[in-house]
Amino acid sequence: MEILGKIISVFYFILAGAISAGLIYNLIKSKEWKEELLYILVLIPFLLRFLLIK
Repeated sequence: MEILGKIISVFYFILAGAISAGLIYNLIKSKEWKEELLYILVLIPFLLRFLLIK
């Protein structure tokens, strides 16, 4: 059971990183400040999870 928990944690870490990367990419591509603000607000929790900060 311990191994399964570690596998799930690794997939969770990879998923949080992939979503963060996509949000950062869209943030850079965005031209409107309202969209950029929205991307930043959505990105913060994913970056915290990716950096293992709860």
